[in-house]
Amino acid sequence: MSESTDAAVSTDRAEQAGPAAEIAAGYAFWGPALDLGALLWDGACLPERQVRIPLSMLGRHGLVAGATGTGKTKTLQLIAEQLSAAGVPVFLADIKGDVSGISAPGTPGEKVAERARDVAQRWEPTGYPSEFYSLGGIGPGIPIRSTVTSFGPVLMSKVLQLNQTQEQSLGLIFHYADAKGLELIDLKDLRAVVAFLVSDKGKAELKGIGGLSTVTAGVILRALTAFEQQGASEFFGEPEFDTGEFLRTAADGRGTVSVLELAAVQDKPQLFSTFLMWLLADLYNDLPEVGDLEKPKLVFFLDEAHLLFNGASKAFLESITQTVRLIRSKGVGVFFVTQTPKDVPADVLAQLGNRVQHALRAFTPDDAKALKATVKTFPHSQYDLEELLTGLGTGEAVITVLSEKGAPTPVAATRLRAPQSLMGPIEAGALEQAVKSSLLYSRYAEPVDRESAYEKISAEQAAAEAEAEAAAAAAAAEKQAKDAEKEAARAARSAPKPDPSLAEQVVGSGLFRSLARSIGTQLGREISRSIFGTARRRR
Repeated sequence: MSESTDAAVSTDRAEQAGPAAEIAAGYAFWGPALDLGALLWDGACLPERQVRIPLSMLGRHGLVAGATGTGKTKTLQLIAEQLSAAGVPVFLADIKGDVSGISAPGTPGEKVAERARDVAQRWEPTGYPSEFYSLGGIGPGIPIRSTVTSFGPVLMSKVLQLNQTQEQSLGLIFHYADAKGLELIDLKDLRAVVAFLVSDKGKAELKGIGGLSTVTAGVILRALTAFEQQGASEFFGEPEFDTGEFLRTAADGRGTVSVLELAAVQDKPQLFSTFLMWLLADLYNDLPEVGDLEKPKLVFFLDEAHLLFNGASKAFLESITQTVRLIRSKGVGVFFVTQTPKDVPADVLAQLGNRVQHALRAFTPDDAKALKATVKTFPHSQYDLEELLTGLGTGEAVITVLSEKGAPTPVAATRLRAPQSLMGPIEAGALEQAVKSSLLYSRYAEPVDRESAYEKISAEQAAAEAEAEAAAAAAAAEKQAKDAEKEAARAARSAPKPDPSLAEQVVGSGLFRSLARSIGTQLGREISRSIFGTARRRR
């Protein structure tokens, strides 16, 4: 190679090193940080240029996006492992059933070794302390249940797919139940209250605050029936899950990774995505204000996030936005996981300071439009992002995070590290053993059905029916007695008179009456004379 050629190469390397060094300098943090991978520049992986994210900034929320098959799940696993190692609990939703491997050491192999060399990673197979949960006990895992009251009318309207008017009516129903002390624990409680409020006895209960139309009640009842037919009744009841369980750490100080197994209900996306939002909202309601922390108390990953926003009402979107905005001050970081940033409403996206964007596809006009929209959400970059985002390989991503000062870091194309835990599911027997050996299993495994709205309304209706039956029976008995009296009188009037006796015939005859009068008159005179001394004297 000639001197001129050597000089040209050196110049090219210097030119490459300039932007690469500038980008890498933006990730040189002084405090604890998670290692994401090595910088990619001009088609080369630079292992000496590490891309990281400050541990303290994990509470500022984030987005992991990318097309199917680009490595989003492995990115979650990589971040979750390092958070656990740093003593931070993690919540992961396992949609496809392949995240349970985080509890077991990974399997060494040539691909893993090659990736480790590329990014200067010291890879060691490691399993992390994990708990496994399921919605209502459907599928393997400790059952997570919510009461209908705790779930609330906004989230319930979302899963029932009610419109705004119906959602407002459902809010009135919840308000009435709360005011009357009718506990809404499971779906039959809610159905009982709705049915009561459109009954003859209950119609007047809501008149003062708007009332409940029979049409709206019918829509709600039909939606509840369809919801139950999907198996949703399993998710509502007691014992209600305490979301504070997600904040636990293991005996060795590592954060517990809580994995919600959703493979058994992955065909019910509206349901499980809304349940994930309930878990987050419940954490927000229960946790105290703590401000900015050196490390978050919990990092919560909301997978399939686009399902949360499909067909969402204004009230639901406002609820999500408020929760995401305020939960940071309670020490919880939230990462939305979806395909493109446009799946997340602008008000929510604006609060996501950390971004890991995997490859996007541009096979259709809609894909191309989504690509351009995604590029516009990134800070100014020294890359051609449209070209870069369509050319990234599996396990590569475009990253920008918040620095320790809260400022965005330079956009960095990154080859990500390999997870150290098993990249795939553990065996079914091992998963079942892990679930049943958990200290939480006995606390939540068996459902409890105590007296609530359904039983109270049923008891009142039974008492009212019994009272009505008793009153009807008394009225019937009284009517029967009166009818018997009338019948007896009628029978007495219409009965034939008996023939008189011989004595009655004699006494009743005209001759007897004439003789009696004659005798009576003569006898009367004799008596009068006797009394007054006028009787004839005998000679």
